[in-house]
Amino acid sequence: MTKNLNFEQAMLRLTEIIETLERNGSDLESSIDLFEEGLSLVKQCDKQLKNFETKVSELMVKYSDDTESK
Repeated sequence: MTKNLNFEQAMLRLTEIIETLERNGSDLESSIDLFEEGLSLVKQCDKQLKNFETKVSELMVKYSDDTESK
């Protein structure tokens, strides 16, 4: 379920999971499943953030070089 979510969707789902776990609204087995899904989402978001950071850094270098050559 956590695959193929964009960053915003993953963060929204993660927020839902946290709220459910904080309310203690699930039995232990369901809570563990939600916790596992949450960990997967955190890993996915972290990977996406690192990719975004790399992209921004590449753009900064690219456009910094373009402005210096003019």
